[in-house]
Amino acid sequence: MHKTLLIALLAVASAAPAYAQGKAKVTPPKTRLAPAQAPKTGATDWSAKYAALVTAERLRTHLAVLASDEYEGRETGTKGQHMAAAYVAEQFKAAGLQGPVPKAADPYQQRFNLEQVTWAPDATLKVGSTSYQWLVDFYGLSDSPFTEETTVTPVFVGYGIEQPGYSDYAGLDIKGKDLLIALGEPTDAEGKALLSADGSPTKWGDDYRAKAQVASQKGARTIFFVSFNPTSNFAKQAARLAPYISRPATVMASEENPSRAPQFFASATVGLQVLGTTEAAMQTYLSKINSTKQPVPAPFKVVPMQIKAVRQRVPLGTENVLGFIEGSDKKNDVIVLSAHHDHLGVQNGQVFNGADDDGSGTAAIIALAEAFARAKKEGHGPRRSLLFLSVTGEEKGLFGSEYYSKHPVFPLTNTEADLNVDMIGRTDPEHEGKADYVYVIGSDKLASELKTINEAQNKRYTRLHLDYRFDDPADPNRFYYRSDHYNFAVNKVPVAFFFNGTHADYHMETDEISKIQFDKMEKRARLIFHTAWELANREKRIVVDSNKP
Repeated sequence: MHKTLLIALLAVASAAPAYAQGKAKVTPPKTRLAPAQAPKTGATDWSAKYAALVTAERLRTHLAVLASDEYEGRETGTKGQHMAAAYVAEQFKAAGLQGPVPKAADPYQQRFNLEQVTWAPDATLKVGSTSYQWLVDFYGLSDSPFTEETTVTPVFVGYGIEQPGYSDYAGLDIKGKDLLIALGEPTDAEGKALLSADGSPTKWGDDYRAKAQVASQKGARTIFFVSFNPTSNFAKQAARLAPYISRPATVMASEENPSRAPQFFASATVGLQVLGTTEAAMQTYLSKINSTKQPVPAPFKVVPMQIKAVRQRVPLGTENVLGFIEGSDKKNDVIVLSAHHDHLGVQNGQVFNGADDDGSGTAAIIALAEAFARAKKEGHGPRRSLLFLSVTGEEKGLFGSEYYSKHPVFPLTNTEADLNVDMIGRTDPEHEGKADYVYVIGSDKLASELKTINEAQNKRYTRLHLDYRFDDPADPNRFYYRSDHYNFAVNKVPVAFFFNGTHADYHMETDEISKIQFDKMEKRARLIFHTAWELANREKRIVVDSNKP
């Protein structure tokens, strides 16, 4: 699963060295599914019959390959990730799924380029006659349009917040413009958030990405974030991040439309000079917002700045894997089952095998594909079509699912739902010693019926505790935005995200297959199977009838 960008930067502490030699070779499994057995009495429950093929043994077979040292941690664009993609494609083909990618050398693989980028060390920023230093006074994340020195006169939009009853964008057209946004949110004298019902921090205060998302949707060219909090220490933060910002990063290729505007961070000193004001005047302005709980017209006169920040680019090839089962009478409707096969690679000589994240999800969708393919072979195929989508680049920024959403093999208007599987093989601390469970995230945010269907299938077959706590829009983890289902959700495709929560081995080299709880993984995978079976075979398509945050 993809972390917040800041945490991810800190987690990946050094460039991956060459993989250690001498590991035992792992060969793909040659075992095949035994014929499904129907119940001996009564009418056949086809969902139960074929879900029974999704077994702990079968899940272990696939995960033992994907989470082996031979696959070198499956980092996006590397040998190990290509091997993982090839393995998934081979399993889809062996199971009898179609490769649906048109005009491709391998119709099971949707190949595309990302870019590996590094910041040129000669970035400059000047306001008036004062020059500022890269990685001391300012730094950038993601991309940059400033390949030559460019004069920028940013639009100050206060906190950059937009929600019912509070909008910093009211009356503004910021399309194509550069923005300056204050980090944080309105608070009272005790530091409690004023825009939440209980004073707890909102997404605006906890995560700059929410602000970046709104600004990007409104067409901003770039965003400059500044913290005017007197207790913040920008120089210390920049020094801490400098080694990671200086390392190569992976981004969507430049010819692609970026999903978010490039983001820069600058010190309060830079921000105050650009706004032509003082720290005291800024604190007075922010206090007025706090007292009124409403945006206040800014009294500042913006001073132009000159900036140059170049991203050097090298193409990085990667691929999604697609396996397709065509439906019968409702074949134009498509149900997607997704997972990501990439992970964090090799760091400091340690292989990050990512058994749970997301070897578990990838193994699950392979097993699900095998079971549905067997059902079709035996004359009980789905009415709607099924697309099994194993994506790349999730850990780098949901890039594989973003690419598919922009280049769908099947129209997104025909895509009824995405069931996304990201980490289903472990137990988080919250559920240790408790009943079997799974977190289900986002299942009623677009289509209320999807949640109802999943609950009905769980009640009938698996009887897991379905934990919805991460559906809370105020939840600071923001898991709804951090896995591949989100690129379907932003395109109004209903989603359900199945997840076991984080644990001590999350994004660590200790996320190994020896710690996977295959009995729990089997039950969770079967719930996903039953939900997909019902979606694929019911008479009516689910309806997009809600728009929850």
